[in-house]
Amino acid sequence: MITRSTIAIVAALAATITSGIAAHGQTPKSIKIGYAISLSGPNASGAGITVLPNYRLWVKEVNDAGGIMLKSFGQRVPVEVIEYDDHSNADKAVEYVERLITQDKVDFILPPWGTGLNLAVGPLLHDAGYPHLAVTALSDRAPELSKLWPNSFWLLGTMTGAAQGVVETIAKLRSEGKIGNRVAMLSVADQFGIGLAKAARRALKKSGFDLVYDRSYPVEPKDMTAIMTEVKQLNPESFLAFSYPPDTIAITERARALSFNPKVFYTGVGTAFSLYKQRFGADVEGVMGLGGWNADGPESIAYLKRHMEMTGEEPDRWASPVTYASLQMLQQAIERVGKIDRVAVIKEFQTGTFDTILGQVKLENNLYKENWWVGQWQNGEFHGIAPAALPGAQQIMFPKPTWHDD
Repeated sequence: MITRSTIAIVAALAATITSGIAAHGQTPKSIKIGYAISLSGPNASGAGITVLPNYRLWVKEVNDAGGIMLKSFGQRVPVEVIEYDDHSNADKAVEYVERLITQDKVDFILPPWGTGLNLAVGPLLHDAGYPHLAVTALSDRAPELSKLWPNSFWLLGTMTGAAQGVVETIAKLRSEGKIGNRVAMLSVADQFGIGLAKAARRALKKSGFDLVYDRSYPVEPKDMTAIMTEVKQLNPESFLAFSYPPDTIAITERARALSFNPKVFYTGVGTAFSLYKQRFGADVEGVMGLGGWNADGPESIAYLKRHMEMTGEEPDRWASPVTYASLQMLQQAIERVGKIDRVAVIKEFQTGTFDTILGQVKLENNLYKENWWVGQWQNGEFHGIAPAALPGAQQIMFPKPTWHDD
């Protein structure tokens, strides 16, 4: 995967640091920020909705305000962006991140979209000493990786947390006598789906649910008709799909076409997208999915307005605000350090408290722990419903209304 040795990369980084020191206090003309992102391939829809609009919104807002304040030089410095398309491919992501480090010599690197690509570039960012803000990576290895790569910061939580969140949600409904034990589960066959399904199996078994259907499907499935037909025939009361955006759309389309109406209908990444609401209209009501946010919070309302004005589209209601919050944290860390010093910025992330659209954020052992695990479309908004203790959490809408006839 990596075309140059780690030694060569670290040597190039050392040269970059040396050249920066040799500038003898001259104010930099810009702060160079680069990223490799999925502009094409199966990850493009997720990256294009969740990550890229927030990168561009933040850069515009920073530069419209005059740039990032570097107190060591007593002035603001604009952000300069270098962008590559990783084609939703791990080898390409590594190649372009390596180029950003060794050729472009950027000051900071923003992460790619998705768990797999973040794990792919993680070693490279660690060896080169760049802060790694893993805002769209869901991994049970996050606590371990935060120790292995102390430059990495995991803001989306763990797969076990997400799986337990949805299982606890349906367990509550069962305790209230609203559903029984029968659960059907689908999962996309990559790191994301495999990990979530594994964690969900444990949680479902521990909670005494009967997993009547458990199947994975390939990335970029051609047709979900046969699978969803099998699921419907088993008549589960709860349906869980750990899916990616295109699959989430396809699964919902097939469920509607087959009049498959379980009392709990939960799908994965993409459920929180405005694209999902646009595609299914009133049929989104009661659908649960991964993520959520405090939709009524003033910071959320203001962010939604700015996002709409900049992009013409609504953000997703899960990782979009987390992505934007991570950029607020990056700016505050740089400004507190007052110069381009990645070591000091990493330290600030490890120890600092940041004011963001999520509220005050202080990472614990490089992890953000105030994650939304389950959201639900209610009255046209995707509200967070679990954990119920988080600010803005709504009561569950139950049961999910039946699909409308097309």
